[in-house]
Amino acid sequence: MISKQTYVEIYKTVLPSSERPSHIPNDTKMVPYEMRIKGYLKKEAEIGDVVEITTVTGRNESGILIQEKPFFKHDFGHYVEMIDQIKQIILKETEDI
Repeated sequence: MISKQTYVEIYKTVLPSSERPSHIPNDTKMVPYEMRIKGYLKKEAEIGDVVEITTVTGRNESGILIQEKPFFKHDFGHYVEMIDQIKQIILKETEDI
């Protein structure tokens, strides 16, 4: 059970694919318009429950609870040797400037 006032992330569908506007590209129209929101849980809940949260800006939102204490998981990918070689060339050519 996730306690009240825990920082969480929720998910909700804003527009199902059937309601997307006709002027957008077809591959975009085929998927629902979705939203993920972070905030503080109003009542105890479990992952997968429909819950209400309060965002840091004070908005109240509801959706499906997907994560407790969310964090960023992105990175800049794997090391690329060519980029290091380019860096060395640039440093060498600009050292007299």
